[in-house]
Order: sequence, then C-alpha cells, then structure tokens
Amino acid sequence: MNCFSINAFCCHTIPQMTFPLWTFGLLMISLTGAHELNHFPENFAVANRNENYTLTCNSKPDDIVTWKLNGDPLEDEENVELNGQNLTVSDIGTPNLGDYSCWRGEEMLSSTYLLLKADEEDTIDSLINCRAKSYDCNFNCTWTGNGYTAVRLGLGHNCSESCQWISSSRWLAEGELQFEMSHDLSPYAEESTMLELTAEAIREQSVFRTSKRFYLRDIVQPDSPQIVKCELVNEDVNVTIAPPSTWSAPYSFFSLEHQIEYVLRDDGQTGHSSSTLIPKKISKLRVRSRDSLVLSNWSQWTPWKNVTY
Repeated sequence: MNCFSINAFCCHTIPQMTFPLWTFGLLMISLTGAHELNHFPENFAVANRNENYTLTCNSKPDDIVTWKLNGDPLEDEENVELNGQNLTVSDIGTPNLGDYSCWRGEEMLSSTYLLLKADEEDTIDSLINCRAKSYDCNFNCTWTGNGYTAVRLGLGHNCSESCQWISSSRWLAEGELQFEMSHDLSPYAEESTMLELTAEAIREQSVFRTSKRFYLRDIVQPDSPQIVKCELVNEDVNVTIAPPSTWSAPYSFFSLEHQIEYVLRDDGQTGHSSSTLIPKKISKLRVRSRDSLVLSNWSQWTPWKNVTY
C-alpha cells in the first residue's frame, strides 16, 4: 500500500486483482487440435476451389521423377495429371489438398503444400486489434479469431510477394494470440506514411488472407500514468502526475494531457478535471492520460486511490 502524505493528506492505493499471461516459446501456435495443420509450411501454394493448379519440380531436364501426396505415391488418381516433370491438380477441393513432393528415386527434390483459398467471411477489423504504448519502434497486435490453427502477421507493402512474417509466441489469459510488431518510422518526424498490416491464417487446410492500413498515431494508447503525490494548496488538492515508464521521451516533446476523476466526500457525486487542481473534499480519485497533440486514445484509468486527512 502506497501512501503520499503531505500536510496530513494521503492517497492510498485500492488493491486490484491482476491476471498472469501464459507465455510459450513456440514458433507457431496451434489454436485447436493437435491433428490440424498448426504451422505455415516452408513452401506452400494457395489455389482457388474447383480450379486447376500446376506444381513444379526442382529437377534437371533429364531427370525421371515421381510424385507423392502426403508421403503416398501418386499413380492413377483422379484430378492429377503428370505433364513432363510437373504435376497439374484439377478441380481442386479438400480431397486433393496436402503435401505434394517430387522425387528422383529415393531423393526428394522439392515439396509444396497445396492449400485452398478461403472465403473471406471475416474482416481484419473483427480479428485484429493493434495498440502502440508510445511512438517507439514497437507495437502489439491481438488476434481474436476462433477456429484458426496457425496465424502470422506481416508488416510492409509487398507481403503478397515477400514479407518478414511474425508468428505469435504468447497466449493471453482469454485464449487470444498476441504479436510483437516492429516498424522503422521516426518518432520525431511528421507521420505521412501509413503502415500496412497483412494477416494470414489457416483453418481446415484453407488460407485466409487480409490486410489493413493505418497511421501509427491512430493506434497509440499510453499506459496508465503514475500518481506521484497529492498535496493541499489552500482549499484545493494539487495532484502531481508522471507519464508511464513506457511513454516516449523526452516528455517535453511527447507531451501528455491528463484527466482526473474524483468522488466528492459529502454527496458521492463524481467530477472530472483536466487541471491538476481538484476540490479538497473528495474521498477518492483516479487518473488517465492521452497524447495532447494528436488526441490519441485515452489510457486505462489508474486504480482508485482513497483520500484521507
């Protein structure tokens, strides 16, 4: 219990329950059963339902090759046709999805996991929520989609061709996935470039892909500030507030504005103040902050602090 005492005036922290995060050092996270595809294969292709797709073999022109699907040799199966060293899969659907590998004798030359393009029923705004605690080079994204067995995020404008993909390594207590993302925007320059976030997710051998664009300032939400002390000034209380330790420095450049909520002792009425001077006769108070320049999202409120004389 913290107590800030000046002129016999104290603020006491009201105890608040916290919940731990479960953290696992996994490259890929499985959200459902162990028999699902719980990672993105090193090489995979995405095809449209009921269309044809040709798989190529990493072979030499005079090689005699054979193909396997999920480790089983392909011979006279329907919807599969050998064209030289390449393999064409027709009328693509669930039965002919999986790991296609090309072999020269007992040597595997290449493999490609054939997946289906999913119908985009979900939108990225309903699946992903991103938040930056400051203007530093990192921010977090939380994935809330159900039923997906592998998820990854990429940041950049060319993720359809090449991207540095990030896989989650953290479970949140509610069963959601959290991603740690990085960017190279300067915190001191005027923001003119939007970030582009791409998400890919696998469910039942289908790949869902979507993207969104936003400015960093749109996702900035500071952590809760710190109430340093309370002191009497004539008939008012002056509350000294410090930025959270995660906020960008110097504070003179990255300024915050604060809002104080308090409860009057006599009648229990609630009041708000953007000034650090508030009425003396209060029973408790709490504080939140936001970027004063771009008017970012407000931080979460601090825990209530009891006020005694």
